[in-house]
Amino acid sequence: MDSRQTVKILLLGGTSEARSLAAEVHGDPRLDVVSSLAGRVHEPQLPVGSARVGGFGGPAGLTQWLEHECVDVVVDATHPFATSMSSNARESSRATGTPLVRLVRPAWTPSADDRWIRVGSISEAAEAVERLSRRSFLTIGRQNVDAFAWIERTWFLVRSIDPPIGALPPHHEVLLARGPFAEADEIELMRVHRIDTMVTKNSGGAMTDAKLAAARRLGVPVVMIDRPREAGADFTADSVGAVVEWLRGHHVRQG
Repeated sequence: MDSRQTVKILLLGGTSEARSLAAEVHGDPRLDVVSSLAGRVHEPQLPVGSARVGGFGGPAGLTQWLEHECVDVVVDATHPFATSMSSNARESSRATGTPLVRLVRPAWTPSADDRWIRVGSISEAAEAVERLSRRSFLTIGRQNVDAFAWIERTWFLVRSIDPPIGALPPHHEVLLARGPFAEADEIELMRVHRIDTMVTKNSGGAMTDAKLAAARRLGVPVVMIDRPREAGADFTADSVGAVVEWLRGHHVRQG
């Protein structure tokens, strides 16, 4: 590669970290970034620069796209629970010999004052709620809510950006809202609805961590769904700065 050429980057995004990364490198003549969003949210927050919305058609479609667009690097900055996309990215990167960079935010960790019930799956979370809760705050996004549809003894406050997909529990209220949320507002929300447990995925990040602080203040147990195992990458970092440094170094190495 001529040192005057740019590095073509596919940025798999939809997260605040992906938007920050796109903004950080926007205008850098060495790095040509195309952000890709899955399109699962009705009105997604678009990053600066070039963007595409929608799937690729599985690993075969992604592989074809990488080859057709002559992509030099894939950056996977998707949600920690977007396992299908991360797996597809790994498979397609291997098939095309394209370096894969993983940007994943640090996971939340409990303090001494937190009351976490850690589980390994959505189904385990549902079992814990059915066993422990009468009024549960469900904050897992719009997908997988149907895993709780069989629970009759518990009332649910279901919060998501867009309406949930699939069956809903018999007793529930849906609250459509987009973070970030303030701790004081989260405390008031839980008090008004008399929440006795909260269910969330360990997505990490600051956009929605106020709910954890609120649960801590109120002494509300949190059913915390652990992250799935990472698909693996050629370089992994938990900060935008580290990924930007790697990308600019890649331009130098390939120049």
